[in-house]
Amino acid sequence: MARPKTTTETTHFGFRTVRTEAKAPLVRQVFDSVAGRYDLMNDLMSLGIHRAWKRAMRDVLRPQAAQSYLDIGGGTGDIAFLWRDAGGGPVTVVDANSNMIEVGKTRAAERGIGGIGWRTGDAEALDFADRSFDVAGSAFCFRNLTHVDRALAEAHRVLNFGGRFVCLEFSRLALPGLDKLYDAWSFKVLPLLGEKIADDRDAYRYLAESIRRFPPQDAFAAMFGEAGFERVGYRNLSGGIAALHWGWKI
Repeated sequence: MARPKTTTETTHFGFRTVRTEAKAPLVRQVFDSVAGRYDLMNDLMSLGIHRAWKRAMRDVLRPQAAQSYLDIGGGTGDIAFLWRDAGGGPVTVVDANSNMIEVGKTRAAERGIGGIGWRTGDAEALDFADRSFDVAGSAFCFRNLTHVDRALAEAHRVLNFGGRFVCLEFSRLALPGLDKLYDAWSFKVLPLLGEKIADDRDAYRYLAESIRRFPPQDAFAAMFGEAGFERVGYRNLSGGIAALHWGWKI
């Protein structure tokens, strides 16, 4: 049996430095641990505000019945459900974590929401032909990736001309004076909640650390341009705690 390919390259996993090939399995382990209570923890982490952020993303996506939608890293289905409820066309959800996919399938069945296909796959190497989708989006996935630039290039590749990609992600505070409060919430309260609610303190410490390692708004917008997107822009949400980024394939 061939051994897994190893390299001397390193990347970050939260504040830790790990070998590049080790990050994806570590991230999968985190989401395996929290999948069953992921949505509850999102409510606790954001005090419920993530629901408003996702509705803002839906409004930017502007769902239409004639459009197909790819939800990258959309395992538990929140954005896919919002797209379908707003009258959007067929959705394909792709996520690297099979446990998250199973949670999403269960939620869709419980709500009676159809028109969604579920695929396990890698955001950095999407298993779809060029120009397969009219719209693509991602919510709270990209900061967990090893090579964000590759995932952006893949999102661009699978879009039809005239299509757009919208990404909702935690970002950098744009309001001065809230840093200490935000850090206390992130590094003291969240791990404690993770321990009490999901029985995994380390997973939620990683989630907080991953936010700090993700590119700030202007740098991430620049990466959109490097991936080939045009008419790139972003909008801060809740003072920059999260941000919506978008770009068009023209």
